[in-house]
Amino acid sequence: MTTHRTSRLVEAELTKSIIGGFYAVYRALGFGFLEHVYSAVFERELVRRGHSVGREVLVPIYYCGELAAYQRLDMLVDDRVVIENKTGERLHPIAERQLYNYLRCTNLAIGLLFHFGHEPKFHRVIHTVEYKNPTRAANAGEGPPRLVQPESAQSASPFQSNPPRHAESTPASTPSGPRP
Repeated sequence: MTTHRTSRLVEAELTKSIIGGFYAVYRALGFGFLEHVYSAVFERELVRRGHSVGREVLVPIYYCGELAAYQRLDMLVDDRVVIENKTGERLHPIAERQLYNYLRCTNLAIGLLFHFGHEPKFHRVIHTVEYKNPTRAANAGEGPPRLVQPESAQSASPFQSNPPRHAESTPASTPSGPRP
């Protein structure tokens, strides 16, 4: 797996808020629930913090320019960060690679892997545009990331998921870090 280190964190403020939400959920629930329970509560916490959250977002996978399958992302926050949630005593060794592959098949650069295990843990996975398409690296600031689609698939919907949920009202001073 190729990762790229930069002097600044990718999506620093957004990921800080998401990670703070993860720890808030873990403090409230502890260890031992199934993944879907943590995902549902985590979604509510992120919406409470003012984020748009898509759950079980379908990402198209192409082979030789043709749609071959869809892969489900656990969560997509603000259309910018992929979230993969895992539970159980041990984090499976392939979990980080799974998240990395999600980033490879999209134009998204940052993913967070959360393990709701005996102790809360997270991993940051970065796959920037420089590695996806070096010719586009100079134009990386062209706007929000989009899912990668071959020219022949432009009519296909880039996201097929439950509609993202938005916070109805967000206080101006919503804390973004872990709370005591």
